[in-house]
Amino acid sequence: MAITHLKLSCPDRVGLLAALSGFMARFGGNLVEVHQFTDNLHRWFFTRMEIESLQVDLETLRAAFEPLAKELGAEWTLRSAEARRKMIVLVSKQGHCLADLLWRWRSGELACDIPCVISNHEDYRAFVEREGLEFRHIPIDSKDKAAGFEQMAAIFREQSPDLVVLARYMQVLPAAFCAEFHGKILNIHHSFLPSFVGANPYQRAYERGVKLIGATCHYATAELDAGPIIDQEVTRIEHFHSPDDLVRIGRDCERLALARGVRWSLSDRVLLYGNRAVVFRH
Repeated sequence: MAITHLKLSCPDRVGLLAALSGFMARFGGNLVEVHQFTDNLHRWFFTRMEIESLQVDLETLRAAFEPLAKELGAEWTLRSAEARRKMIVLVSKQGHCLADLLWRWRSGELACDIPCVISNHEDYRAFVEREGLEFRHIPIDSKDKAAGFEQMAAIFREQSPDLVVLARYMQVLPAAFCAEFHGKILNIHHSFLPSFVGANPYQRAYERGVKLIGATCHYATAELDAGPIIDQEVTRIEHFHSPDDLVRIGRDCERLALARGVRWSLSDRVLLYGNRAVVFRH
C-alpha cells in the first residue's frame, strides 16, 4: 500500500495535530506513524507523518494542502515514500565512509539513486566504477578553487539531488556554494563537535588525553564544522591508545554516524530550525 510522508514545521498553536489529521482524513488518509515535537522555548511545532490509503494523487493532495499550510505559516514537504531519492557522494583520499555508504546502498538499506560520485582525486575511480556508478574527477586547484566548485555546482543544478554527502571530502566549501545548496549537504566530521573543529582532530584529542572520541554528522554551512547536527557517535578510548589507534577506532564512529544521518535524511526524518536539526529517529 502506498505511503506518503508529510514533514512540517510551523509556529505552535492549539489544534495543530487535529487540523493535520482531519485534513488527511478528508482524503481517506490513515495515519500509520506520527512523530511530533514542540520546542517550548521558541513555541515552534515539528511533525512527521506517514499516511496510507489516500484517495487522491500526490499533486492533488499538495494543491489541496497549500491553503492550510499557508494559514499555519508552515514549511512543509509531501512526498511519496516509494519515490527514489537522489544522492551525490563526494570523497577525497579516505574511502571508508564511501565504501560503507555504497555497501548499504547496494544492499538496499539506503533507498536512493546515486547519479555520480565526485572526487578531487582519482584514487577511487575503479572502486566506484565497479559498482556501476559514474565517477567524476574534479580537481580543486589551490590557486583557483572557484573553478572546481563551479563545475561541481553545475552538476548539482543539472541533477537536482535531494542529498549531497561529503564522505570525508577534505575541501572547505565556499560560502556561496553552501548557501545555494542549503539544507542538502551532509558532512561527517571526525570529531565530537564542537570540540576539535577543523583538521587533525584525532591528534589534538590525543594530545589532550581525552577519554572519549567520536564523529559528528552535520549539515555543511559557510562556518566550518558549525552546521546543524544530525547525529553523533562516541566510543571510549584508553591511555595506551596511540594517535593511529584513535584514527582506526574513530573510523567506525564516522561510518555509523554518517550512515544514520543519511538514512534519516532520505526518509524525511530531519527538520531544520535555525542552527538546530530535529530528528525523528527510527
